[in-house]
Amino acid sequence: MSLTLHASSAPIFVRSFTNMLSWFDKAEAHAKERGFDPENYLTLRLAPDMHPLPRQVQIASDAAKGCVARLSGTAAPSWPDGEQTLAELRERIRKTIAYVDSVPAAAFEGAETREVVLPIGAERTITFPGQVYLQGVGLPNFFFHVTMTYALLRHAGVALGKMDYLGAP
Repeated sequence: MSLTLHASSAPIFVRSFTNMLSWFDKAEAHAKERGFDPENYLTLRLAPDMHPLPRQVQIASDAAKGCVARLSGTAAPSWPDGEQTLAELRERIRKTIAYVDSVPAAAFEGAETREVVLPIGAERTITFPGQVYLQGVGLPNFFFHVTMTYALLRHAGVALGKMDYLGAP
């Protein structure tokens, strides 16, 4: 049996978001132990020109939804980027997991060669075959924002390690 684009994407998105939910649990415990409001994490950024933590989660969510939709030839749900609490970010993560899980593996049939057209700015597009898109854009973009979320929490002192990032095998 060959490795499908569904198997190379959807379960990876779900696992990473499931891990992220546990990072938020650890972040809240960390804040409680040190006596500060866990919502302080929402302002975290590593550099002044970097998106803060909520935007990292939103972009990771959009990346996963968009990737699944493009590869399956379906439409992704659109949600406003208005999360202002950790609880709201958790809800967005859960909705993203539910959406990814709702798209059947069969919808990915032919995704390797399915044309994926991405807008570049307001007036340009770039086109990829599905496999090239997944490997060169979809997964790297998703993992960039997942990693930034992890790094922001880790930088704030939350006791996260490599196994928190990777999750249980």
